[in-house]
Amino acid sequence: MESDVAADHRPFAVRAGGQDLLVAWHPPSRPPEGRPHGAEGVCLTGTGEAVLVSHDGERWSFPAGRPEDGETWQDTLYREVREEACAEVVSARLLGYSRGECVAGPEKGLVLVRSIWRAEVEVGPWTPRFEIRHRRIVAAADLATELKLGAHPFAPLVRRALLEAGIG
Repeated sequence: MESDVAADHRPFAVRAGGQDLLVAWHPPSRPPEGRPHGAEGVCLTGTGEAVLVSHDGERWSFPAGRPEDGETWQDTLYREVREEACAEVVSARLLGYSRGECVAGPEKGLVLVRSIWRAEVEVGPWTPRFEIRHRRIVAAADLATELKLGAHPFAPLVRRALLEAGIG
């Protein structure tokens, strides 16, 4: 199964959103070259459950989003978790970065970098106000199933994030 986990600096091919991408995991020591594209958080409650969000109630993911003007990687994480999951980050540890280079499609040449975190969170009442319409709290042991990693285009990256977060 090791080949199903992203290795440092080793790109793997992904087809998503009408684009062909080369995606790679980068350790947290420093962000790779590319345009900052926000933050994503493997969010865990005090009881070790994971927080997932969804636009449509079918496809689930970790809270994530793009930076606003002047935000740091960590600022983006805290805001996105608050907005998307109605949760507050208590503490966060940078796990690494994903770097995606579009090699074919309308955005050919675009290189986007996202920070990936393990965030300990306190979940608040569910009052969706932004684009995310659904939230679930699931057992961390069920994440591979809940995220449908068997068919997920970014599965090697997600598996690496889970390993780095101490879940995989």
